[in-house]
Amino acid sequence: MYYAGSLVFRTDIPNSARLWTYWLGGKDYYEVDRLAGDACCRIYSGITTLAVQAQQFRVRAVCFLAEQGIRQFLDIGAGLPTTENTHHIAQTIAPQCRVVYTSSDPLVLTHARALLTSSTGAVATVEADSHDPGRIIGQAREALDFTEPIGVLFMGVLGYIRPYRHAHETVRTVLRAVAPGSYLTAWDAIDDRGPAAEMWNYHNAEMWNYHNSAGADGYAPRRPPQIANLFAGLELVAPGVVPITQWQPPALEVGAVHSVPAWGAVARKP
Repeated sequence: MYYAGSLVFRTDIPNSARLWTYWLGGKDYYEVDRLAGDACCRIYSGITTLAVQAQQFRVRAVCFLAEQGIRQFLDIGAGLPTTENTHHIAQTIAPQCRVVYTSSDPLVLTHARALLTSSTGAVATVEADSHDPGRIIGQAREALDFTEPIGVLFMGVLGYIRPYRHAHETVRTVLRAVAPGSYLTAWDAIDDRGPAAEMWNYHNAEMWNYHNSAGADGYAPRRPPQIANLFAGLELVAPGVVPITQWQPPALEVGAVHSVPAWGAVARKP
C-alpha cells in the first residue's frame, strides 16, 4: 500500500484496472497483478483476446458516433489510459470533441489526470463511482452540455455493479438526463452456460470466479438478455445486440475473429 496525496493505492492485492492493462499488453501493473492475470489466462486463455477485441469495439463505436455528429462523450468507469482512449479516437474525426472520464479508482484518477489531456477539444476526469449516477451527472455537467447529444459509454464496467437491477438503474438514470439524439454504447462479459453454450464460456465464467476470489473488484458476467435489456426503448444501430466482434467489424475481419464471451451494442435515444 502507498499514498499519493489523499489517494490510497493497494499493491498487495490485484486491481481490476491494472489486470485489464496487463491483458492488453500495457505496463502499468504490479507483480501481484501479473500473477493473478496469468492465473486467469490459465483458466480462460481467451481473456487477452477479449481485452483486445473490447478495445477494438470501443474504436469502432466511438468512430461511428463521431461520424454521426456526436461531439460530447461521457466515458463512465474509465480504466487506465491506453494508446487509444475515447478522446484520441473521437478527436481524430472531430478535434473539437469534448470527453469526460469518470472513475472512483485512485490509480486510474492519478494516471488519467496526468495523461488524458488534449490540445484541441476538451478532456476532463472526475471522481465519481459508477454506483452513483447522480454524482456522475452532476460532475459531468461542469464540462458537457446536457441540452445537446452525448455519447454515453459503459465499456465492460456494468458487471462491477451488483445486483443487475442496480446496473440497469444506473444506465436508465444517465439516459434520462441526456438529450434526445444521445447514444448509449455498452458491453459486458456474458455468462451463458446453457446446454448449447460453447466450452470457452464455461472457462470464462470460472475465470471470473477466480478473478473475484483473488481480491480484485467483484465482477458479475451477465446473461445476453440482460445486456439487451439495457437498450430497451432505444433505437438500436445495426447489427443490434451481438458479440462485440460482430458489431460492424471491418470488411477484412469479417469471419476472421472468433467470437468472444462479451456482448454489446450502440443505440440512439429518440
